[in-house]
Amino acid sequence: MGMKVGFIGTGIMGAPMCLNLLKVGYDLTVNSRTKARALPLMEAGAKWADSVQEAAGAVDVLITCLPDTPDVKAVLLGKAGVASAAKKGLICIDTSTINPAATKEMAAVLAQKGVTLLDAPVSGGQMGAIQGKLSMMVGGPKEVFEKAKPIMSAMTASVVWCGESGAGHTTKLVNQVTCVNTMMGVAEGLALAEKAGLDLKVTLDALLGGSARGFLLDTHGHKVLAGDIKPGFTVDLELKDLGLVLEYAKEIGQPLPGVEVVRGMFLALKELGRGSDGTQCLIDALRRLRK
Repeated sequence: MGMKVGFIGTGIMGAPMCLNLLKVGYDLTVNSRTKARALPLMEAGAKWADSVQEAAGAVDVLITCLPDTPDVKAVLLGKAGVASAAKKGLICIDTSTINPAATKEMAAVLAQKGVTLLDAPVSGGQMGAIQGKLSMMVGGPKEVFEKAKPIMSAMTASVVWCGESGAGHTTKLVNQVTCVNTMMGVAEGLALAEKAGLDLKVTLDALLGGSARGFLLDTHGHKVLAGDIKPGFTVDLELKDLGLVLEYAKEIGQPLPGVEVVRGMFLALKELGRGSDGTQCLIDALRRLRK
C-alpha cells in the first residue's frame, strides 16, 4: 500500500477500524490518550506515535475517531495538534460524529495550511467496525474523496460521497434520527409482547420473517432476549449524538418530536446510572413505566 496512514483514537470503534487497515496491508501509525489501549494494534503491526504532531508529520492520511466536537478540534487545531505539524497535501478523515458547522470551520482553517479535511462519520456500531461492514458518509472535495476512497473502503462496506464539507456529518445526523426512532419501535414492540405474555423468541422470529425485519430489530432484539447490555454503542454516546441532532434541527427550523421523546428515555436511563450500557437497554425505560 503506497499511502501511509495515521489513526488518532483507538477506542471501541477506532481499534477494530485500525485492525482492518492492517489486515489489507496499510502502513499504520497510531496515537491515543492511553497507550495501553493501542498495544494490541502494535502487536498486529502498527507503529506508535508519541504525539498527534508526530503522527501527522509521518503520514499521508490521518484518520480521527473521537468522542465529540471539542476532542476533534483539539486534535486538529490545538496547540499540539495537526495544524501545527502537518505537511502540505495531508488528507484528514474525521470519522467522529460532530457538529457539521464546526466541521466546515475546521476544514477552512486546515485548507489555509494545504490540508484537506473530509468529514466521514460511520454507522454500524462496534460489530460493524469489527466486521468491516460500517457505512461511511463523506463530505468534502470529491477529488480528494476519490483519492482516499480505497483507505475508507478498507474499513467499511459502504462509502458514499454526500456533498461538500459538512455534508457527511449532516447525513450522519439524519442517520441517527432514523436509528433512534427505529430503536424506540423495537423497544416498544418487544415491551408490548413481553407484557402480553408472548414468548419473545417466537415473537422475534415472527417479526424477522416479515416487514418489520431489519438490522436493529435483529441486533437489539437478540440482545434483549439474552439480557445482554454490553455496548455496541452506549447510552452516553447516543445522548451526545441526539444533542447534536436537536441543536442542528433547531438551527434550520425542523421539529423532531420523535427524537425528543427517545432522548427523554435515554436521559432517564442515564440518571439511573445506565450511561455506559448499550442502547438496547432502552426497553428498560419502558419497563419502568408499567403499572
